[in-house]
Amino acid sequence: MNNVIVLPMIIPLLTGIFLVFLRPYIKTQRLFSLLSILLTIGVSIHILNLIQSDGILRLDFGNWLPPFGILFVADSFSMLLCLTTAVITFILLIYSFFSIGKSHERMFFYPFVFFLVAGVNGSFLTGDLFNLFVCFEVMLLSSYVLITLGGRKVQLIESIKYISINVLSSWFFLVAIAYLYGTVGTLNMAHLSVRIAEVGQGPLLTVIGLIFLIVFSLKAGLLLYFWLPGSYSAPPTAVAALFGALLTKVGVYAMFRVFTLIFYHEPQITHTTIGIMAVLTMIGGSLGAIAYNDIRQIVSYNVVIAIGFILIGLSVSTESAFIGSIYYLIHDMVIKAMLFLIAGTMIYLTGKARIPEMSGLIRNYPALGWLFFVTMLSLTGIPPFSGFIGKVYIGEGAVENSSFMLLAVGFISSIFVLYSLLRIFKNCFWGETIINEDEDTPLRKGMLLPIILLGVLTFVLGVGAEVLAPYVTDAARTLMDPDIYIEAVLGGR
Repeated sequence: MNNVIVLPMIIPLLTGIFLVFLRPYIKTQRLFSLLSILLTIGVSIHILNLIQSDGILRLDFGNWLPPFGILFVADSFSMLLCLTTAVITFILLIYSFFSIGKSHERMFFYPFVFFLVAGVNGSFLTGDLFNLFVCFEVMLLSSYVLITLGGRKVQLIESIKYISINVLSSWFFLVAIAYLYGTVGTLNMAHLSVRIAEVGQGPLLTVIGLIFLIVFSLKAGLLLYFWLPGSYSAPPTAVAALFGALLTKVGVYAMFRVFTLIFYHEPQITHTTIGIMAVLTMIGGSLGAIAYNDIRQIVSYNVVIAIGFILIGLSVSTESAFIGSIYYLIHDMVIKAMLFLIAGTMIYLTGKARIPEMSGLIRNYPALGWLFFVTMLSLTGIPPFSGFIGKVYIGEGAVENSSFMLLAVGFISSIFVLYSLLRIFKNCFWGETIINEDEDTPLRKGMLLPIILLGVLTFVLGVGAEVLAPYVTDAARTLMDPDIYIEAVLGGR
């Protein structure tokens, strides 16, 4: 029965391999891609419900019992993110059918999308740190191809920065893994938790924990985000939306997993450092979001702000804060995909990327304008959209922990988010239209439909938060109590 938990990674991996051989057959690639991602969604829902009835699931490869073999572990936290990843990929695939172009589709676009999804889901499901490194690399190698697909000059320039930063962070990752294994003698996450609890998290282990923090911060865009705005604004719209929705979230997930399960014994050092980095990230992201006129840069800096806000929950480490961070993490994956799609569609329709160069778009494209308005409300945390519930819980957790500085900066950053997006809405959608009837580029229904689906999803996640509540609460409880995860992994030894 537990064999099913590896399917959210295996299905995309096998799909990517199969699609390589379908390079000339674009329509077949599209159909097979949709069927595969729908199957992944169905399997993820099944596993999520299975966890609710049977508890955390574990799969041991080769019947090697932990901590000696390779294993995958599915709990509510990891499966919620796997499900969200699959749903967003499904919607972005639809958008790519109408926007990415046949030349890109013939250059293995769909295979590398699925390889990326396999790496993302593998990172969520793995139960040991070395496999986490491997899954990170699968994800990153796929992203290297996708960011350069098309070969435009700006893509190649930004890809050099993007690849260099990720190669450096991967090197730090290996160094941290080597030191940790040399110190504790295991890389199984549950076994690491037990061993460190036994010997105590002394100065050496705390320093190793801080190296892991640097690694995941580079990958998530926490404080060390200087590479992100340019890298996420260079590729085609569908790829940028995929990056904005998924890639940084893997680094966030890794931080939550490692600093609630392994390095949680010295929170006055590790978690305080995370809190300081979160504050500086929100401040820097807020300044960036209001400083630029390029809408792609503004959207990218909004990704940075959200990373800092989500990690308030980890710094605070109360159950309410964890619940809020999980809700907000799911919300942010959805809403950032929507924001990137709208920004990319605006550039496609006008041929312009700067705010002063656009005006009056709502007269030509009213649906797009009001969908942007919905995105702005959701990102700001206004009910009934999905951003509201996460912000409330994070705020409650910060108050419980008396972390009023984190709370203040977090909610002030929401004002900057509102202002940065209101600038776009006011200047680009209102005013005198710059597009006459002869120059009016039609907005294809296939490009508008995915944005509508994401808009509906952010509304459903807001009004239907109670449906997710049992899964989110279970995920937060597992983060709060490492023994739940340890028992599920090591209890059957």
